[in-house]
Amino acid sequence: MQLDVVSDVVCPWCYIGKKRLDTALEMRGQEGITLLHRPFQLDATIPAEGVDRKAYMEKKFGPDRARNLGNTIREAGEAAGITFNFDRIERSPNTLDCHRLIRWAGTAGVQGRMVDTLFRRYFVNGEDVGRHDVLVDAANEVGMDTAIVEDLLSRDADKELIRREDALAREMGIQGVPTFVINSQWIMVGAQEPETLVRMFDKLIAKEKAEAEEQADA
Repeated sequence: MQLDVVSDVVCPWCYIGKKRLDTALEMRGQEGITLLHRPFQLDATIPAEGVDRKAYMEKKFGPDRARNLGNTIREAGEAAGITFNFDRIERSPNTLDCHRLIRWAGTAGVQGRMVDTLFRRYFVNGEDVGRHDVLVDAANEVGMDTAIVEDLLSRDADKELIRREDALAREMGIQGVPTFVINSQWIMVGAQEPETLVRMFDKLIAKEKAEAEEQADA
């Protein structure tokens, strides 16, 4: 079963969804599941240097709603084992380079760890993950070759590829994240509870096995 997780680094519900997915995989194991993280930019119009987060959030949601959303997310985060420190975040970054790094981390076999690292650095530590020095340090943390990462970040490597993948997600009808795409056919939207994910994985893997057996008998 191919599981594509479509998400963005600055999406708190994506962080919660990642934690719940990790719990689901711990509950049932990852046998039969090939996992890949796919890009989605919540706001690709943010300039490369980022913008002031407080002003950005208040402009987008209004002061009261922005504050209430933060409280709701903190509660859900605590239940998933995340301590959101929104007050530490000074910049809302453009996440294009984050997604490039996540893609390269997949080639290095550490994609899941990189996704976790970027979520933590942004939402817990309050780091500006739009900065190249922060991304290079994150690459070092997960054991990637930092010289290669630094060189790739300095160029336009894979920028258009990330933009095309983002566009493809929207063409598939994905409008919000996190979204779980299973075998390029079934879509689950939102930070699903671990038990829900386990039931869905077991059901679809059983379906795949049954179809394979039918083809073998034919």
